[in-house]
Amino acid sequence: MARRVTIRDVATAAGVSVTTVSHVLNQFSGARVSDDTRERVEAAARRLGYAANGLARGLRLQRSQTLALLSDEIATTPHAGRIILGAQETASARGWLLMLLTTGNDPQVEQREIRALARHRVDGVLYATMYHREVTVPALLGSVPIVLLNASSADPAIPSVVPDEVAGGRAAVGHLLDHGHRSIGFVTNVDDIPATHLRLEGYRAALTAAGVPLRPDLVAAEVSDARGGHRAATALLRRPDRPTALFCFNDRMAMGAYRAAQECGLRIPQDLSVVGVDNQELIAEGLHPGLSTVALPHYEMGAWAVTTTIGLIERGAGPAAAQTTMPCPLLERGSVAAPA
Repeated sequence: MARRVTIRDVATAAGVSVTTVSHVLNQFSGARVSDDTRERVEAAARRLGYAANGLARGLRLQRSQTLALLSDEIATTPHAGRIILGAQETASARGWLLMLLTTGNDPQVEQREIRALARHRVDGVLYATMYHREVTVPALLGSVPIVLLNASSADPAIPSVVPDEVAGGRAAVGHLLDHGHRSIGFVTNVDDIPATHLRLEGYRAALTAAGVPLRPDLVAAEVSDARGGHRAATALLRRPDRPTALFCFNDRMAMGAYRAAQECGLRIPQDLSVVGVDNQELIAEGLHPGLSTVALPHYEMGAWAVTTTIGLIERGAGPAAAQTTMPCPLLERGSVAAPA
């Protein structure tokens, strides 16, 4: 059996005293340790597997029954709050506690919070992002079981769950096609993120499957908020051959499209049909008529991430499909009708 790595081994490798290692790894607030020394100690601990072994011993002897949801901004965004609800309710039902930590996209805050998680000996981490994007898992997390939530990684071994953006785009445009629309504009996002490209792919796939020619001139990209949606929709609706329907990247852009339609003297849905994405209820239900939209499966993703993380902890095994996509259901309200 391999000898257990001790704090003295870390001190020798880093060229510092045992006391300094203890102060660094335990985040002792009164210690005066330079950034260079701190980084050297943490690097030595990672290299020797000291932190990972400490966690492994805790898992073998007594689990904390605690998970951490470490996110960039999810906890501060209302439309993604169901991720937290799905994770929290699932953890509670299994007898686990869920800690919530938000970094605000600050790398230094993230490092401090990861060190705090090590001190609290959490059994697993849900590493979450506000919007679907590819991430690099922080090295400081070591070997603690990790599941990516609303994010993906280039490493296929890390379990992850994201919305099925392509299928969501196809569902939205398919709904418009089913109502007889053949001139469908896409009010999309300018950001270079997976959702932008994948929803465009779904838009194109739905049109191609229906035998409708693709028209790049009916795709207008703007900032993905209400003002951006207003500008993009206005550009499309003032065309002499304006589209009879709009698929909008998200509900906020759809809200801007409603305003553009009103300014152009168009009624929804009599003169123009609109479909969004997100099911941000304050918008989708607050607009008149109510906005038909593709719901992102936030609750389901949060629940899946907790179930998968606990599986990794208890059985050491991940899901059959490590990188999972969740269906995005279409919710019909009053914003779609047959073209005039």
